[in-house]
Amino acid sequence: MPVVNRIADFSTDMTAWRRHLHTIPELAFDCHQTAAFVADRLREFGVDELHEGIAQTGLVAIINGQGEGPTIGLRADMDALPITEETGVDYASTNPGKMHACGHDGHTTMLLGAARYLAETRNFRGRVALIFQPAEEDGGGAGVMVEEGIMDRFDISQVYALHNAPGFVEGSFYTTPGPIMAAVDTFDIHIQGKGGHGAMPHETCDPVMAACGIAQAIQTIVSRNHYALDDLVVSVTQIHTGTVNNVIPDTAYINGTVRSFDPSVQKMVMRRMAEIVEGQAKAYGVEARLDYDVNYPATINDAEKAEFAAEVAREISGKDRVTGNTGREMGAEDFSYMLQERPGAYLFLGQGDGAGLHHPKYNFNDEVASVGASFFARLVERAQPLS
Repeated sequence: MPVVNRIADFSTDMTAWRRHLHTIPELAFDCHQTAAFVADRLREFGVDELHEGIAQTGLVAIINGQGEGPTIGLRADMDALPITEETGVDYASTNPGKMHACGHDGHTTMLLGAARYLAETRNFRGRVALIFQPAEEDGGGAGVMVEEGIMDRFDISQVYALHNAPGFVEGSFYTTPGPIMAAVDTFDIHIQGKGGHGAMPHETCDPVMAACGIAQAIQTIVSRNHYALDDLVVSVTQIHTGTVNNVIPDTAYINGTVRSFDPSVQKMVMRRMAEIVEGQAKAYGVEARLDYDVNYPATINDAEKAEFAAEVAREISGKDRVTGNTGREMGAEDFSYMLQERPGAYLFLGQGDGAGLHHPKYNFNDEVASVGASFFARLVERAQPLS
């Protein structure tokens, strides 16, 4: 089964929706214009219920099928990134310093396309819950929606999501059973020393040297404190200190990210980082404070649901364009919170060549919108068939 014919019929409309959304990118929970546009389309399609204001600007729309049955959840994220767009397209961002550099405009469009088709055909039992979520990039909107009770409130039994993947064959899918994306933590280290003249370092307690020592020592967590076959990343991404060439400053700041899958590995990193910061501070004669923030958990697919989703994807794109056991990667995704509550799967949809995610020249490929919408629609029909 290729792209659903009815969805192909309104692919031009989907392109128009996506490009409009691209012009109005919004950040985190502040997705008011986006949510209003989504709500207007859902009302036009004739959804049975529309619940707004969840996690501030999130929405859940319910479409009833034919006869009794469970509720399947489909999720799309709506928020953009604080990036200045460089695509040069005529539908570029009209909000300075903000752009859809991760394709959430495309994700929202794909779910809207599925919504239109499902509301027209209702070729399934039970219900489908269409989840439009803010704050995936920053704020954990999925976690907030879960905390506000959407899984129980709408009796969702399983849940699925898609993310576009630049650099992979257009219209291809890949996923994996079990962990697919990592847990993400962040750390901030604030160093207080004693500054002075650069020509008289003996009169100072140099926070610059302490920052260098701490940054290097942190790398031993990966190289010396954990089993080499357990996936772990510890990256220092910022060091800020000093203002001029002949003054040793009073303070320094270090920031970075940790990616892991195993909670025991995560706990080990937290312990060792605290020990390293404390020990290095003493060694350099400075004071240092570690702020460690546990963020999104690992995204873990249910093995049975991941295989089922891959089967559906093969119906849409063909057997040779779907990989069901691709392995895991170190990026992070707040859909993890929904998968902690209900079984389901997270998949990637190839969108062909082009700039990568979070790049100022990234642009979602409108040609794959009908593929994603068809996947969502067929997933519902296969999961909850009439016969």
